[in-house]
Amino acid sequence: MPKFIIEREIPGASDLTAEDLKGISAKSCCVLKDLGPQIQWVTSYVTDDKVYCVYIAPSEELIREHANQGGFPANKISRVSRVIDPTTAE
Repeated sequence: MPKFIIEREIPGASDLTAEDLKGISAKSCCVLKDLGPQIQWVTSYVTDDKVYCVYIAPSEELIREHANQGGFPANKISRVSRVIDPTTAE
């Protein structure tokens, strides 16, 4: 199943409170449940004005549908073609 990185532009993202993040997470999980098991949220990284999310899904279109239903921006969606880490150097 393809893996995607979603870039979400959210001004002031790093200022979101724990309660804000809990609400966003709950909304995302609710939408994911409705969309079915073929789309999975792996993790997200919050930076100053962006959130980068890692998803597993069969298509970019399904990720866009999740964003639309959840009311989340999906400014850029990139399919992961390869993964490297420190063990790649071995």
